[in-house]
Amino acid sequence: MAVPMRRPAAVLFDVLETLVQLEPLRQRFVEAGRPGHELELFFARMLRDGMAFTLAGEAPPFRAVAAAELALTTGLGPEPVDHILDGFTGLPLQPDAEPAFDLLADAGIPCYAFTHGSASVISSALDAAGIGHKLAGILSAESIASFKPPSKVYHWACREIGVAPEAAALVAVHSWDTHGALRAGLLAGLATRLEGALSPVVDRPHVVAARVDDVVEGFLA
Repeated sequence: MAVPMRRPAAVLFDVLETLVQLEPLRQRFVEAGRPGHELELFFARMLRDGMAFTLAGEAPPFRAVAAAELALTTGLGPEPVDHILDGFTGLPLQPDAEPAFDLLADAGIPCYAFTHGSASVISSALDAAGIGHKLAGILSAESIASFKPPSKVYHWACREIGVAPEAAALVAVHSWDTHGALRAGLLAGLATRLEGALSPVVDRPHVVAARVDDVVEGFLA
């Protein structure tokens, strides 16, 4: 059962697709001689593999999982694979991300980037977008050799920021991520701009809205 709705003491933001856009990677696929639509296939397979490794006991680093799956999906060699993956460092911000940070800053609530990607890569992307200073920190589940969404990953993040799970909120555009957070005893908010609607087979988040900043407004109301 989900914890009761409350104003969170801290907010954890998923990063890939929630805070930053993957779309610019599509051009890198084309530059490497591959069709742009392989971006979605690669990303879905990469998440699948990372989650599977986590379930089996331990996940390799994000880039290792991504590089292996990208090579399998595209048939590309090491150099073009690196060219595509290097694009993660400069991904642009989603338009609803910075307004969400500003709402939390006005309310005095710290926010964190929370990813299974590389902390240094995510830091570079957020700094390039000019908003790295608006975050209290970046948490990468690489530190515990895991991908989301097992409960241990959310509990680790809460320990890192010194906030009890029931007082922390996870905000994401992936319903599997909010489902994991709810099962771990966190507050959760889903922005539906990626998936279009809430899947009927996941636990319902405390807040469901179209945009990330709308989700934050829901928690602050």
